[in-house]
Amino acid sequence: MSLKARLASQSSVIFGARIFGAGIIFILQALMARIWGADILGSYMLIIALSNIIMAFLPLGFQTIGTYFVAEYSTRKDALMLKSFLWRCYSHILFMSLFLLILIVFFGDFFKTELSPFYFPIAFLAISIAFLYVSIATLVGLKRPIAGFLSDALFRPILVMVSFVVAIIFFKGETAFLNMIWLMVISITGLAAFQFFLVLNTIKKIPNEVEKRAPEVKKWWRFAAPWVLIALATDYFFDIDLVILASYFSPSELAIFGVCAKMFALVSFGVAAVYAVSVPDMFESEANNDRAGFLRKVGEANLVASALALILLLGAAIGGRFALSLFGDEFTKGAVPLVILCVALLVRSIFGPASLVLSIYDRPYASLPSVFLGLISLLVFNYLLVPPFALIGAAIAALLAISVWSIAQWLTALKLAKVDISIFAPIKKYFLEKA
Repeated sequence: MSLKARLASQSSVIFGARIFGAGIIFILQALMARIWGADILGSYMLIIALSNIIMAFLPLGFQTIGTYFVAEYSTRKDALMLKSFLWRCYSHILFMSLFLLILIVFFGDFFKTELSPFYFPIAFLAISIAFLYVSIATLVGLKRPIAGFLSDALFRPILVMVSFVVAIIFFKGETAFLNMIWLMVISITGLAAFQFFLVLNTIKKIPNEVEKRAPEVKKWWRFAAPWVLIALATDYFFDIDLVILASYFSPSELAIFGVCAKMFALVSFGVAAVYAVSVPDMFESEANNDRAGFLRKVGEANLVASALALILLLGAAIGGRFALSLFGDEFTKGAVPLVILCVALLVRSIFGPASLVLSIYDRPYASLPSVFLGLISLLVFNYLLVPPFALIGAAIAALLAISVWSIAQWLTALKLAKVDISIFAPIKKYFLEKA
């Protein structure tokens, strides 16, 4: 099966599971808005955003490079180096988690907010998700993307919904929401443990055909260190945005934009899945010095990702207003912002996975200026556009920041790696061949 066909088939399965899981979360958030009100939904989204931001720091960037190095060591049948790398990944989470919990115990009282009762649940949720994401990255690198992504795409939403239902049935009043969060923590911790044992069982089957050598610690850190910020700014862009917007919006307005952001996250997962499935094949071509094959695989991934982004944009434009109305009449104000956000996904797909390509070409730090430019742009555009234009201003600010960042990354890859990873490259090649 060709890469293009496999990308379409595996991405479809993963995205289908994600759609089903997101449907569960969609229903959950609609029920929360209807039963507990938009303010509670806004608080829930802020809690999830904070846990995601914290989680991004716990593995110290190793979760983002896991797929790359796992693919490398498994391809070379270097089981000892693979195990050494994974030990580093998981031990970082344990060390950073201990540090986080100590901070909460000794300094939590100095930062009292309305979220103070949720500090420990937020921390434990972040820890569990960090373990889960390292395991997912490992399974994707071992060419088992479905086994990896299903835990987050399908099983985690189911557990969140179960936590909500149990909280509604057995708890009343203000304690119901707090207990729901704790139930989420417990169940997701169990899921992370299961995924961890799946990883252990999988790597046992990898033979070792390479002589034992010292762990490539410096190489790992050279890639991982910049990816702490790169992943935070890319994967959790809207979590950061929600935290920023909390100072501009009321909890109910934050809930409306949060629902739009979650819908964007859903559709963007389909594009991310395309690139995730293609990573092992891209690495294989680069490791074999097959530049033509590498560029062809990047081009195929971009075409599939851009086509999917366009389809999802049309879907948001057609059905977004109806979907938002399920949360309540006030949520329909997010219909136009949702479409604007989906345009940002298309822009990101058009200019390609620059950060990934720069890392493969051993230029991981080259992405950092673009990352900082994107975050600074987000702050500036929010400051200029949110007060006068509210929700639409927030969506336009996000679109402009993502566009600035994507174009800057593309130009960086073009200059330093001498490779055009945008959709324009395969299109140009196609017309030249036809001429």
